[in-house]
Amino acid sequence: QVQLVESGGGLVQPGGSLRLSCAVFGNVSSISYIDWYRRQTPRQQREWVAQITKRGTTFYEDAVKGRFTISRDNLQNTVTLQMNNLKPEDTAVYYCNARISESGYWGQGTQVTVSS
Repeated sequence: QVQLVESGGGLVQPGGSLRLSCAVFGNVSSISYIDWYRRQTPRQQREWVAQITKRGTTFYEDAVKGRFTISRDNLQNTVTLQMNNLKPEDTAVYYCNARISESGYWGQGTQVTVSS
């Protein structure tokens, strides 16, 4: 099992930047990949945003390509999501998810609000 704790959310103006962190605790070596998701309203399902695999390969949802960068720090067991040129439609609660075999583990989420 693993536990994930997100941080770094907040209020930012359009065009601004935020850096989200996902601290991972527990059986880190068993993780196949880590994803970032977001949910824009409580009624919506979580939307996939980005992924980084165990080998460091990255994937992005089209709407964030070129603006968001996912990376990891193996020494600190942290995955970050650098978000640049933020838009109002990026407003959401952002979650990280770690996949081990067929199981996924979620963090509690961190709120990102993009507004002038």
